Amino acid sequence: MTTMTMRKTHGDRPIEGMMAKWYANNTGEMMNEFTELAQRVAGRLAPGAAVLEVAPGPGYFCMELAKLGSYEITGLDLSKSFVKMATEKAAAAGLKVRFVQGSASKMPLMRNSYDFLLCRAAFKNFADPVGALREMCRVLKPGGQGLLIDLKGNASPDAVSRMVDAMKLTRFNGLLTKLAFQFMLVKTAYTRKQFEQMLAQSGFSSVDIVESEIGFEISMTK
Repeated sequence: MTTMTMRKTHGDRPIEGMMAKWYANNTGEMMNEFTELAQRVAGRLAPGAAVLEVAPGPGYFCMELAKLGSYEITGLDLSKSFVKMATEKAAAAGLKVRFVQGSASKMPLMRNSYDFLLCRAAFKNFADPVGALREMCRVLKPGGQGLLIDLKGNASPDAVSRMVDAMKLTRFNGLLTKLAFQFMLVKTAYTRKQFEQMLAQSGFSSVDIVESEIGFEISMTK
């Protein structure tokens, strides 16, 4: 499958304004997940490691990771609202994290710059997914590792419902989140076969895909 056939029919769509504020409040109810993920990632990092999160949104993971060590952390997001929001939150908390605005498929970042890269719950939204994977490979140092976590396109409604229930959101936000997953997010997500086809074009030297009932964790090494 070629790069062109995997492109979305629309361009990248940043979340801005009131929608960004709602998203930040909603995901803020799941802070334990960001804390646990930061602890997992920190266990893989050397002191002073350069870390990039692609599409960090409000920046919760970056800030939780910054609490755990002296890392050089950058968050790259297409949304100007999220970059402003995350920058202000990190500054208020006294945390050293840099947030920059830019596209995942055209990163304004130097090649061979990062030891580790994370992209969580955002890949399905990228207009040029293969381009984004190639950029992830480009900005990682030789031997650098990436972790891509996302929903899968054939996740069942029951599995999605159980996942949202486990988030322990408020009743209203839980309902909205289930509707968003069922009618938008699952429809834009990818199957394992599609991921394998895209990753084959990305330039990574090795890839490992771990599948659950609702999504994938994909480990990539440059």
